[in-house]
Amino acid sequence: MANFALDVTRLAFSALQAVSADLAGRAAFQLFCRTPSPIPKGAKAKMAHAAGAARLAGAEHFTLKLAGGRGAHAYRLNGGARGKRKRYLVTHGWGSSAAYMAELVSMLAASGAEVVALDFPGHGRSGGRFLHMGLAVETIAAAEARFGAFDAAIGHSFGGAALMVSAAGLLPGVAPLTSERLALIGAPSEMGWLFTDFGGMIGLRPAAQAALGNEVYRVTGRRLEDFDAGEAAGAIGRPVLVIHAEDDKEVSSLHARRYGAAGKSVRLYWANGFGHRRIIGAAPVLAAIAAFLDGDRDVGDAADESIKKDAEIIPFFELPARRAAL
Repeated sequence: MANFALDVTRLAFSALQAVSADLAGRAAFQLFCRTPSPIPKGAKAKMAHAAGAARLAGAEHFTLKLAGGRGAHAYRLNGGARGKRKRYLVTHGWGSSAAYMAELVSMLAASGAEVVALDFPGHGRSGGRFLHMGLAVETIAAAEARFGAFDAAIGHSFGGAALMVSAAGLLPGVAPLTSERLALIGAPSEMGWLFTDFGGMIGLRPAAQAALGNEVYRVTGRRLEDFDAGEAAGAIGRPVLVIHAEDDKEVSSLHARRYGAAGKSVRLYWANGFGHRRIIGAAPVLAAIAAFLDGDRDVGDAADESIKKDAEIIPFFELPARRAAL
């Protein structure tokens, strides 16, 4: 948020809180859920989006209907009556879209699998400018209802957290994701810090900050602290691959460590040097995901040795020693 716009926003919320903390909390929630414009800004973003759109040019297009008249867009590759094969689901992060996940989608499709990639509400082709975790989880449930059970689901950032929230069945009345395996890339393990940081940014006082948290319960039926994807990772009892970069400036590596400590079913794979966004299409990351989806092959063995010099890759079997040093 630009400095001038932020100053105006803080003044507006200061005045609104003087009238009603509840109104300020509700207004803050609406602002929190407002998504960025789907139109890419800057030369690099435009190039990445165009390249991704080209990769998805041959995909089928579907509209998934959600409650309240909202909809979400889905791409499908290798669909139709092609015989028995794997089926994978791909979800993107906040402010992103399936187009930015196209390298991963293409890699999965090249294996012959049926691949479904989502544009959450307020992103990509879905339209609108509004999204919260409840809507994301509803979209995941709608995808499984439309296309059938997925063998695995792979998500980046917010999309990864949404997969875990869905798999754990944390939303009342929404069918949980049943995929056998989950891969989370640069994903947060809980959401409370985002609300705290946002409230501080716009100058919410304690009563209005509490009202902001109450909006989460009103909309989803669960308290903000219930959305603990890190704790859920061990509880679901399914293999989970967590990929993160210690140089990620948007989602702290502490979230990856929380996931890694959740249980023996969780594998933690460091891909340092790739930050929060480049990690999506990094060759060793794609290789690690492919190995994980292939079954019990160690994800560290799958990384291309020629690429390791550019990014520190810590295989799962090396983690006990690394954890002891923390």
